[in-house]
Amino acid sequence: MLFPKKVKFRKWQTGRTNKKTEKSETRGARLSFGAYGLKAVTQSRVRSNQIESARKVISRTLTKAGKYWVRVFPDRPFTAKAAEVGMGKGKGDPQGYCFDVFPGRVLFEVDGVEASVAKEALRKAGTKLPVKTKVISRDHI
Repeated sequence: MLFPKKVKFRKWQTGRTNKKTEKSETRGARLSFGAYGLKAVTQSRVRSNQIESARKVISRTLTKAGKYWVRVFPDRPFTAKAAEVGMGKGKGDPQGYCFDVFPGRVLFEVDGVEASVAKEALRKAGTKLPVKTKVISRDHI
């Protein structure tokens, strides 16, 4: 699974946003490497194990013929308190790392295979993630 070698702060603040104003992604919103990509339509935090699960599905579907790129890296720590622990007494311990995904972000890219294979691989990967996604290609940009 992906995680940073070193972090400046063990715990981050939650960083709540105003739900009335929908933030969309400006960085990483276009295909850079491959011919096909998986683009987020909704907002969520994607954990490192979810990214790894989607990566495995893509890798398995493409076999050795294709190449894929992971365009996100989980560097935000998330915390959790133990089960059946009461409220208060401070923040929970760091459990892992996640990445804040906003609508418009390209999460994965694929190249070197037929369109049907690439779209199927990205569709399967999208089911592993907590965001709604769509498959995009260089033709439709």
